[in-house]
Amino acid sequence: MNLATLFTTHQQLPDKYQHMSHDEMIERITMIKKDMGEDLFIPGHHYQKDEVIQFADASGDSLQLAQVSAQQKAKYIVFCGVHFMAETADILTNANQKVILPDMRAGCSMADMADDKQTEEAWRELTALFGDTLLPLTYVNSTAAIKAFVGQHGGATVTSSNAKQMVQWAFKQKQRLLFLPDQHLGRNTAVELGVPLDQMAVWDPIASKLEFAGDSVEHIRVILWKGHCSVHENFTTKNIEQVRKNHPDMTIIVHPECKYEVVQQADLAGSTKYIIETIKQAPAGSEWAIGTEMNLVNRLINSHQDKKIISLNPFMCPCLTMNRIDLPHLTWALEEVWEGNYTNRISVPNEIAKNAKLALNRMLQGSL
Repeated sequence: MNLATLFTTHQQLPDKYQHMSHDEMIERITMIKKDMGEDLFIPGHHYQKDEVIQFADASGDSLQLAQVSAQQKAKYIVFCGVHFMAETADILTNANQKVILPDMRAGCSMADMADDKQTEEAWRELTALFGDTLLPLTYVNSTAAIKAFVGQHGGATVTSSNAKQMVQWAFKQKQRLLFLPDQHLGRNTAVELGVPLDQMAVWDPIASKLEFAGDSVEHIRVILWKGHCSVHENFTTKNIEQVRKNHPDMTIIVHPECKYEVVQQADLAGSTKYIIETIKQAPAGSEWAIGTEMNLVNRLINSHQDKKIISLNPFMCPCLTMNRIDLPHLTWALEEVWEGNYTNRISVPNEIAKNAKLALNRMLQGSL
C-alpha cells in the first residue's frame, strides 16, 4: 500500500474575517448553529481557546471527539482541533458526513515527527535486526498514514488513558514493540509496567539509527520513536524544584507526554481526562501545579476557584498549532458549510482509512 501524503483543499482565510468585529462573528456563528440544527456538529478539543470552545457541542480528547462525531446525525463535522484528530473523525464517521478543519495549518508537531516513508524505512531496518518479534503501536496523536501502517502490520493505536493496557496487549502478541511517535509516553508507560530503561532503545528517524545504551540489542524489548510533544517537553525538573520550594503543599500532576524525569518527580501523572477528573474531585482548598497545555490549565483555574491551581511552568505558552483555530477561522468555516462549500475538508483515502481503522479497532478490543 502506498501511504502517500493525504491531499486536501486548502484556502487562505479571506481578509473580511480579519476585519469582522468580535460581536459580529459571535452573531454569525450563533445564527448558523441555530439555522443548521442537527445538520451541524462542532467538537472542540480541551486545548482550544475559550472563544472557540464556547461554541463546541462536545469537548474532550481527540479519540473521544471522533467517536462522538460518528454517533451524530450531522452532515457536517466542523472539528476544532488539529489535523490528525480530524482525520480520525473522518475515518470513524460515515460516507455521508463531511469533516471540516477550520484551518489546515492546525497540525501537530508530534504527529509530524513520523511520516510513512520514515516508518517504512525504520521497519525494514528493525525487522532485519529483530526478525518477526516486533509489533508496532502508535499513539492516536499520529497521522492516518501511520495508523494505517500500524494496522497493516498487526498493531494498534493507544491513548494516554489506555497506553498501559495496550502495551500489555502488545507484549502478549510479540516479544518486542515499536512505539510511535511519542518516546515519552512510551517510556513512561513501559517503566510503569516494569520494563527497565536498559531494555529500551530509541529509533532516530532523521539519522536512521538505533540509540541504545545497554549491553546487547538482544535485551531490547521496547523501541521508542524519537518524537515528542512540543508543549509537554517544556516542563522540566527545575519547574518541579521551584514549585516544591515556593509551594510545599502543592500536589504536582503532569501528563505522561512529559519527560521521564518529570513524571518520576511529579506526585501524579495521567491523561488529560485523568487530570480534569482529579482536579474536579479534589477537595476545596487543595493546591495543584499542573503540567499540561495552558488553555486547559487556565480553564481549570477558572472552573475551580475554590482551589489554588497554577501551571507547573509559569512561562508555558498554549499549543501554537491548536491555537490556529480561532474565532475568524471558525466563522469562515461555518459560513462556508452554511453556503454548501467544503473548504478545508479532511478526506482520508479509503485504503488508508481501512487499515487505520484496523489499528483503532484492535485498540478498542484490546483495552477492554
